[in-house]
Amino acid sequence: MSSDRVAIDAPVESVITGTAPDLQIPHDACLVESPPDPCTIVIFGATGDLTKRMLAPALFKLYLSGALPEPFLMVGAARSEMSHEQFREEMKEAVLGMDVSKWKEFAKSVYYQKIQFDSQESFSKLAEALKGWGAQHNTSDNKILYLAVPPSLYESTSGMLGRAGLSGKGEHGNGWIRIVVEKPFGRDLKTAVHLNKALQKHFHESQIFRIDHYLAKETVQNVMIFRFANAIFEPLWNRRYIDHVHITAAESLGVEKRGRYYEEAGVLRDMFQNHMMQLLALTAMEPPSCFEADLIRDETCKVFRSLRPFSPGDAAERLVLGQYRAGTVDGEMVPGYREEPGMDPHSLTPTFATIKVFVDNWRWQDIPFVLTSGKRLARKSTEIVINFKKVPHSMFRDLLEEAIKPNIIRLGIQPDERINLTFETKNPGAQVCLRPMTMDFNYMDNYSGPILDAYEKALLECMQGDQTLFWRQDAVELSWAFVDPILEACETCPDKGMRLLPYEAGTWGPEAARSWIE
Repeated sequence: MSSDRVAIDAPVESVITGTAPDLQIPHDACLVESPPDPCTIVIFGATGDLTKRMLAPALFKLYLSGALPEPFLMVGAARSEMSHEQFREEMKEAVLGMDVSKWKEFAKSVYYQKIQFDSQESFSKLAEALKGWGAQHNTSDNKILYLAVPPSLYESTSGMLGRAGLSGKGEHGNGWIRIVVEKPFGRDLKTAVHLNKALQKHFHESQIFRIDHYLAKETVQNVMIFRFANAIFEPLWNRRYIDHVHITAAESLGVEKRGRYYEEAGVLRDMFQNHMMQLLALTAMEPPSCFEADLIRDETCKVFRSLRPFSPGDAAERLVLGQYRAGTVDGEMVPGYREEPGMDPHSLTPTFATIKVFVDNWRWQDIPFVLTSGKRLARKSTEIVINFKKVPHSMFRDLLEEAIKPNIIRLGIQPDERINLTFETKNPGAQVCLRPMTMDFNYMDNYSGPILDAYEKALLECMQGDQTLFWRQDAVELSWAFVDPILEACETCPDKGMRLLPYEAGTWGPEAARSWIE
């Protein structure tokens, strides 16, 4: 059914009353455009937490929804000694709570291969095993190589794969090969450049899928649809009408089991170089000429190239850093960052940051984008808030005691998946009294079909060879080029301890940042 047909056939009562018609879209209509090619997905580090929490449940859910290709293989590769049956049982435990009545059939396509990450012979044996399983199941030599391993192993593992003939670079074979790399993509610009060069020794850029699960969230993708598929918003999306933009990714949790990693990374490496920069790009980018991966990623890079450089002298005006102390979250007392298991009691690692960012181009010149992210904040919330300018002239100034509040568009990413618009209306009565009202859209309204989470969506896009939701090399390096001076400003300054402001867990961060956030 075409969009024109839907509009014409809308129920008469919806036209009269203004209610939205139920379009009765089939449940699977928006799941996949066409079935992916048969393939084998090889997960390196398959006995780790990422596989059990995210990858195995994502693949099994795709299987239950009919989105996986036929045939399909899942091969786990890790150091542990394990049989195929033992690995299948571990993966079954990872999907408990789902409909496991179909697990037995799914498990026929699940295999395991022990591997030593420092042994070229081990990778050669894996290549032979994959060749045999691929021929047995007719997966056409198509492979996804998922590096669910520590970042320190990215370079060596990609090299081992290339030398074992598992990269496909320069070979003609009967299928495609793609490699998936998890963040972090380096620790700074220098290491990011080095990692990219190491990956590209054996894989073409078109084969490299740098995954950022934030990009695969439905509500993140909806930012682009909201902007570029609705004629009423884009004309206002510029410095003439918008006063400032808040982008927030708040977490109520602490560092949990990631303490060792977090102590080395801190909030800037963990959140700003990747997730926050992508949300900024989606909010500030120009409309691409076509909905294609490289054209969209070109516009992302244009935003990063337009960012106003950050110098050490800007820290006082553009950066607030914090670290959580003990406090109350959801009614429970929680320890401070320095009291978390295994943490340095004198740690100066920031768990909170607010940064004022400026995009120096025609559309956004001098409009501040306030980016905030932190651990142990008041509640979990990721959102983009567009704050419009006040009316230029108030004809009600002699009647109202208060100034007219500006309009706000709030794009909720998680856990509140919604869009709302706040505007002023008149209160009923003889006097002119204003009250703010909100038009609210819940993302799941009028939809009862299958829901793909971020990893399911990302895996499906990788199978289809669509890199729209994945980082490109130049974007990674441009992002690091912007963040590096900020890291230097907060890591090398002589008063580092003084600049790290404490905040009580369960609040919205240091007092110095709250005026920016509010």
